[in-house]
Amino acid sequence: MRKRLPVFSARYTIGIICEGDEEYDYIEKLKSLNVWNAQYRVMAFNALGNGNIPARYQDKYQNNVCDALFILCDTDRKPYEQYEEIKAKINNFHGQSDAAENVVIFGNPCTMQIILMHWGQFNLPSHRKDKNAPLIEQCTGIKGYKAKEEQRRQLFSLINRDNYIRMKEYVAQLSQDDRQKNSSNFIKLLNNLHCEDGRWIQEFNEKLEC
Repeated sequence: MRKRLPVFSARYTIGIICEGDEEYDYIEKLKSLNVWNAQYRVMAFNALGNGNIPARYQDKYQNNVCDALFILCDTDRKPYEQYEEIKAKINNFHGQSDAAENVVIFGNPCTMQIILMHWGQFNLPSHRKDKNAPLIEQCTGIKGYKAKEEQRRQLFSLINRDNYIRMKEYVAQLSQDDRQKNSSNFIKLLNNLHCEDGRWIQEFNEKLEC
């Protein structure tokens, strides 16, 4: 594995490997709000499916595309086989048993658990879109949500700086145990992106190189 060089840049590039269209569009929307510290340039990469995540991560990491690289994905449903496979491959790549704990940002049961917190404190009943559609309609007015392109565009057009603050407060109250339903460690990424001191990036990378 290629060793990263120390970070001395005045502006840092933060990469986020997104599981799919929904995660990618969400990060792009948050970027457009300009709520994060200006010293961070966030780049989102669409893996187009959770099976592609480890290879996308390895490629971006080995080519030093970013100063710090994360993964945003769902835990999906128990027993979390695909999610656990992603974590195992990240751990194997770094030669550590816990590297994924630093790299992987998750939403349990899915990323919509995070997204809906722009409108309130909700616990999703399932990862399934048909099960979550009534709650999504209640929050956004979008009927029969299936994550189609036009529906995603409508959904993310409703996100703004004010409800971003609300989301951040609600997500901070979630459990960060990825085995627990209705949990997420998204707040870790958000706190990093708000941080005025960029030294966390070097500390983050050092953990992956131990």
